[in-house]
Amino acid sequence: MKILFFFGTRPEAIKMAPLIHELKRDRHSFDVKICVSAQHREMLDQVLNFFGIKPDFDLNLMQPNQNLSQITEAVLRGVQEILVACKPDWLVVQGDTTTTFAGALAAFYQRVKVAHLEAGLRSFNKESPFPEEMNRVLTTHLSDLHLAPTDRARENLLRENIAEKNIFVVGNTSIDALFLCLDKLTGKTIRDFPALAGIDFSKRIITVTGHRRESFGKPFENICRALRRISESADVELVYPVHLNPNVRKPVFDMLQGRSNVHLIEPLDYAAFVWLMNQSHIILTDSGGVQEEAPSLGKPVLVMRDVTERVEGIAAGTAKLVGTETDKIIAETVKLLTDPQVYEAMAKAVNPYGDGEASRRICAIWQRHPR
Repeated sequence: MKILFFFGTRPEAIKMAPLIHELKRDRHSFDVKICVSAQHREMLDQVLNFFGIKPDFDLNLMQPNQNLSQITEAVLRGVQEILVACKPDWLVVQGDTTTTFAGALAAFYQRVKVAHLEAGLRSFNKESPFPEEMNRVLTTHLSDLHLAPTDRARENLLRENIAEKNIFVVGNTSIDALFLCLDKLTGKTIRDFPALAGIDFSKRIITVTGHRRESFGKPFENICRALRRISESADVELVYPVHLNPNVRKPVFDMLQGRSNVHLIEPLDYAAFVWLMNQSHIILTDSGGVQEEAPSLGKPVLVMRDVTERVEGIAAGTAKLVGTETDKIIAETVKLLTDPQVYEAMAKAVNPYGDGEASRRICAIWQRHPR
């Protein structure tokens, strides 16, 4: 069976990597090819290098200041040529990026079956996350095989009249990737990560990530204001790998630069970021992947968004939705810093997203039901 993996961003690559390696181990059953759109060139390449993955096809479509329509058009044109040349039995896409949706649409046009990894997540708000919620919904209805991470995701798909026989609950491959990375990090220290030099790891570390489009403007200013006040009032080290998007970088550097306990650093490679998360006391984020990974490390997550499609973590108590209002972010952060019982309740909650076996389950599904 010929399987073509198609992805373009760092989070997609992280979640595809363990499945690619799992399928490649069974060369008798699977002929695996890899195509990347390179929607995020530099950050994608870091992950490919870390996991030792070499693409067979590279669209290299990243252009300065390109908009969503231009990305969609470029993916449709580029992947169509690969599908015609490669003639796969399945195209595998992951998650909710523009690469995911456009790739699935191109496969549908070429009558190639689509397998959707991490299917069924929903925020039920098409404006948030934007454009990811609609990318994911539309990909669902272009797909033939739905690899859902949780029972709740499965229920979402059933409510949209997706056939039950085409849905499999497998867990999330992000946890597979995390465990692979932790094995590689055994014995690593701060000296192995020059990008983190100058941070005082004897203090409690608050790691921050933020990049969502729906937060551009006032919400991001609110977030930065909260971070500044936290840094002023608490004996912590605040570490923020700042996304490359200028809509993120301007408010972050304008409002947070210059404080001795605030470290605004360039985006980290995957291994360094996992190591940083593992050293952290609290994580503040609007990232989907971090909401899945941090609980496996026992790190409480405050989600700086108004809605999340990863509601399982909220229900389990591993994460808390705090929105983008300054006072709310501060209050919930201070609570975790000052109340050990609140902290322990979140840190010790069971991660609902997986056990590191998702890739093996998916491989077994295709071995049992190759078509």
